[in-house]
Amino acid sequence: MIDARVGGASERGSGAPPLLRLRALSKWFPGVQALDHVDFDLLPGEVHVLFGENGAGKSTLINIIAGALKPDEGEVRLRGAPTHFRSVYDARQQGISAVFQEFSLVPDMTVEENLFLGAELTTGPFLNKPALHLRAEETLARLGFALSPRARVNRLSRAEQQMVEIAKALRSNLSILILDEPTAALTERETDRLFQLIRDCKRQGAGIIYITHRMNEIHRIGDRITVLRDGRRVATLQMTDASDEKLVELMTGRTIEAFFPTIDHHPGEELLAVEGLTAGTLVRDVSLTVCAGEIVGLAGLVGSGKSEVGRACFGVEPVSAGRIRFRGTPVPRPTPRRMLDAGLVYVPPDRRTEGLVVERNVRENIALPTLPLSQFSGRFLLRRRSERGICARLAERLRITPPRIEQGVSFFSGGNQQKVVLAKGLTRNPVLFVMDEPTMGIDVGAKTEVYNFMKELVEREGAGILLISSDLPEILHLTHRTYVMYLGRVRAELKGAEITEQAVLSHFFEARTAVAGG
Repeated sequence: MIDARVGGASERGSGAPPLLRLRALSKWFPGVQALDHVDFDLLPGEVHVLFGENGAGKSTLINIIAGALKPDEGEVRLRGAPTHFRSVYDARQQGISAVFQEFSLVPDMTVEENLFLGAELTTGPFLNKPALHLRAEETLARLGFALSPRARVNRLSRAEQQMVEIAKALRSNLSILILDEPTAALTERETDRLFQLIRDCKRQGAGIIYITHRMNEIHRIGDRITVLRDGRRVATLQMTDASDEKLVELMTGRTIEAFFPTIDHHPGEELLAVEGLTAGTLVRDVSLTVCAGEIVGLAGLVGSGKSEVGRACFGVEPVSAGRIRFRGTPVPRPTPRRMLDAGLVYVPPDRRTEGLVVERNVRENIALPTLPLSQFSGRFLLRRRSERGICARLAERLRITPPRIEQGVSFFSGGNQQKVVLAKGLTRNPVLFVMDEPTMGIDVGAKTEVYNFMKELVEREGAGILLISSDLPEILHLTHRTYVMYLGRVRAELKGAEITEQAVLSHFFEARTAVAGG
């Protein structure tokens, strides 16, 4: 799996020459300097984390390393020799593989066909399908991914598609592996497996460039970290010197205290009441309430069933037992249309596949859930002037940057795309938001803006929020009450001062500890 030309992991601490060295790298796009004389190096057998807000230059940098972009200035050296990658294929031939946030899979092809796309196994002019199938089986088994080689990619979950991308990158000899937010769609168990594969790569001398916004992952997997801000390298640190406070300050210029706003909670009318809910394949006998003027947390590990509770309340997860009441009215069979009309908005965790139509512009995305309403359409025609005015005001309120509502949403950063999803909900004047991982995959600055938006909803508008989050600091700093889930059931309800890291984590792992102790 690893290029034999690369030294072992023991060299990382003994003055080994870098695998990769970038010097004074610059890159311009129309009207924007994405990189400004950036220096970066990657040693054999290390995980070098790239950290920064969206727009800091991380994506541009890794696209240059992967061969997808060419620098305008500066030097790239691979194993000490000056290098110019002509394409992604050229970089791959030299041992560099990348797993990007945006998948490069062909949906209508099978797993095995995607794994060897561009490197097909042939016998003469013909594709050797038996050999391809065997190699795919061996690759997936070696990596510990429970995937069928003959399954079509469009039938796989996002987490399974992420595994295919990772398997593609690890299918052959490599010396440099680039991972861009690789755990965003993975469960805890799948993340553990990925980290073990990274350790295996390190032991065999590969260098890994790792991008994530998750602080716990940085400390768990990183050896060094380079912080970018506005296209410039701010600092490169050993992980032992990189506290959360220091990283946030380097990345944003703000202290971590400015991160989470203080939110006054004044619970009022009961908005949502769930009793004995059983839904989908995970959720069993869940009961909870959310009132106006409060943020209620729903915490748990990935796979605990917390997301399914929110989806069931919105009508996108089948409910098999239990009762749901919204503003005192029973909702026997919730549907998205019924819940939207009643004043409940659901913000999904995967904005690109469930929250947005990425081929359309910002205006069309914001207006989409509200087109039947009189402000947006008449009897036969859309009210374009009214639509543009409403969408422009919402874009201004959410500080969508740049404020160009006619621009395609795919051209915006992840944080601004998330603001578009939130703006969609505001067109309905909702009283309750179910926010499922609302800050997943967005940078620290964008997170702060989302938190301040939540504060505004609760304090000024008296809305209620059900915050479903795997990010423990969000639960600790933003919620007034929190339900902790484990294996599809609510294990505890914590209030006020009871919501501590120790208390929440004890319920995350209580059942597992009990089993181990037995």
